[in-house]
Amino acid sequence: MDIENISIPRLLFKMSPPVMLALLIQSIYNIADSFFVAKYSIEGLTALSIIYPIQLLITALATGTGAGVNILISRLDGKGEQEEQHHIIKSGLIINFFHFLLFALIGNVLISAYFSLSTGNVLVKTQGILYSRIIFCGSVGLFIESVCTKILQARGNMMVPMVAQVTGSVINIVLDIVLIFGAGKIPALGIAGAGFATIVGQWAAMGITLFCVVKKYSLRGKIKWNFCKQIYVNGVGSIVTQSLYTFYIVGLNMILKTFTENAVTVLGIYYKIQSFFFIPLLGFQQVLLPLFSYHYGKGDNRWNKEILKWSIGFSVTIMSVATEIFFVFPEELIRIFSTESAIVTIGKYALPVISVSFVFAGFTIVITSYLQGIAMIKASLFIIVLRQIILLVPLAWLFHFAGLYAVWWTFPVTEIVASLTGILSVVSIHKKDSAINS
Repeated sequence: MDIENISIPRLLFKMSPPVMLALLIQSIYNIADSFFVAKYSIEGLTALSIIYPIQLLITALATGTGAGVNILISRLDGKGEQEEQHHIIKSGLIINFFHFLLFALIGNVLISAYFSLSTGNVLVKTQGILYSRIIFCGSVGLFIESVCTKILQARGNMMVPMVAQVTGSVINIVLDIVLIFGAGKIPALGIAGAGFATIVGQWAAMGITLFCVVKKYSLRGKIKWNFCKQIYVNGVGSIVTQSLYTFYIVGLNMILKTFTENAVTVLGIYYKIQSFFFIPLLGFQQVLLPLFSYHYGKGDNRWNKEILKWSIGFSVTIMSVATEIFFVFPEELIRIFSTESAIVTIGKYALPVISVSFVFAGFTIVITSYLQGIAMIKASLFIIVLRQIILLVPLAWLFHFAGLYAVWWTFPVTEIVASLTGILSVVSIHKKDSAINS
């Protein structure tokens, strides 16, 4: 795609829809996964809510490594250097295969202790451990697909990753119905069926993207430790951003559990629904990283500033709509997963309060992507750590002394502070650039 001779709004809207559609289908499958498990067992739904942070951690490492490969390829394209890209691609694939082995080993060893820490319900713990072991052992599909997707996106190919995600998600949903509840001679596997459906879908997506990468790009390049280091350095922002979701959700779960496990379930339901409404923003983010990196490699700061301006405008508009939906239909959103009165009552209050944070989160996500793309890794990491470590869980702990309902206000307060910090960082960087160029 010729990104030099196309307007920024048109460029964003041309590149983003395939990514958004893939994320949409993926979010539908996430919701469907929880929906079908909830119909099978409410304990299973709670187990999925507890394991969700660990799934985010797996995804963080997988997609974060892919983001590092994506940024390096885009940056080298901007500089007109392509020979080294083959080495980077092979290094990225090997790194993520190593990550799979690491998770399969450590995850299976520690998962029992994790569930013992998170719940006192024996059935929730049993079902959660069973599901987790299946996910860990089959996660190679997610790790390899994540790198392959980012390799293709770095070169402007948004269609193949979309087809892969849609195919994997459709397979997952169909198998959810068949394996959870049984069909014909196939026995009902319950939550284990949901686990098998997930990994089969991931393997299908991996097969499609890996085939395209192997067909188009040479994997004869050497694995160089310097490139491995560069992949981690450039992907660390994405890795930390998503990894910290794991730690703060675990922290929030432990705080919410002191009130009632229904609050933990509500938080899990919120994240399933939230992922659906954040699709456009996350789609823009996946498109923005290679664009910012490409123009940074060319030394074209003017284009990056324009892209930043337009993307912030789009993000604010999109998240304003999401906020309105959460305000108007909180009960209806909660009832998709549960009709238990205690869960509905908590959710009716929690969802509108949390949604106050959406517009500010839009600012923060776009700004951290911009900083990562222009190699301001420390500034990006500072905002991420401020948002997800320094503020979120400590504030939730302070607010919990005022009661359960006060805890939900942690989200708006955190996002407001983080977005203001991000805006100040960008203004400071632009002032320095202007001073240098004047």
